[in-house]
Amino acid sequence: MAQANEHPGEHAAQDPLKLIGIRETPLSVDEVFRAVGEAAAGGIALFVGTVRNHDGGAGVDALGYSCHPSAEEEIRRVAEKVVADYPVRALAAVHRVGDLRVGEIAVVVAVACPHRAEAFEACRRLIDDLKHEVPIWKHQTFSDGTEEWVGAC
Repeated sequence: MAQANEHPGEHAAQDPLKLIGIRETPLSVDEVFRAVGEAAAGGIALFVGTVRNHDGGAGVDALGYSCHPSAEEEIRRVAEKVVADYPVRALAAVHRVGDLRVGEIAVVVAVACPHRAEAFEACRRLIDDLKHEVPIWKHQTFSDGTEEWVGAC
């Protein structure tokens, strides 16, 4: 039952963290979208990060992601902060590790909120904090044969 000053259906979900994970297999946008389906949500914002064919003006031929064993728990911690700061009804975040090809999906996050503006803001915060705070690293091999490690992606 909705509390005073809430609209019907706008009470907080029991557990808004629907899907959190680190995967060695290809990611599914459909799985993430289905995970955040929520009747009380008027807006779902979804972000898909893919491997691009360049970085800093140099062509990228290959990319590998690796992570610290705590990475999944750190994604959960980041997600919990987003849930605490926004009216999130459902949230999902998965990141890929291993060797990926150009065009493959590296990360998918989604947030369902009562309204679209909240969903956009929460989704942006989720992906930005994930990239800056979760111990996931990428190893890029450039077209000229050079390579580099990039800190928390």
